[in-house]
Amino acid sequence: MSDSGGPAGDDDIGLPKATVFKLIQEMLPEDIACSKEAKDIIVDCCVEWVKLISTQSNTVCDESSKKTISPEHVIEALKQLGFEDYIPEVEESNKDFKQSQKERTRTQPDTNGMTQEELLALQERLFASSQARYEAGQ
Repeated sequence: MSDSGGPAGDDDIGLPKATVFKLIQEMLPEDIACSKEAKDIIVDCCVEWVKLISTQSNTVCDESSKKTISPEHVIEALKQLGFEDYIPEVEESNKDFKQSQKERTRTQPDTNGMTQEELLALQERLFASSQARYEAGQ
């Protein structure tokens, strides 16, 4: 809600500009530049896209008497809006996400019965491993 007590306005909705700007730069060839104004327009288009898909997904969810939007609702919304070409990529992304969630829960270390010193050593190893993965991705 906004400070005035009414519903949230469009000013309250947004995407992290730095993240979108980084995506834009990664997608462009190195010899092409993009002005800040053009990047801002792309951010606005992304926000409108998210609103459109969310609204239609919510409608599909309501029509199926559900209270939580599921990936199936999003896929149906894409069909209804004429964006069928995006569905295979959305399904693949959803499959990858589900797999990463399964792997994430399986990779949690067993800390039962560990001493404070062992827990601290484990934490330091995990931080070092995370830092190495982060630096490798840079």
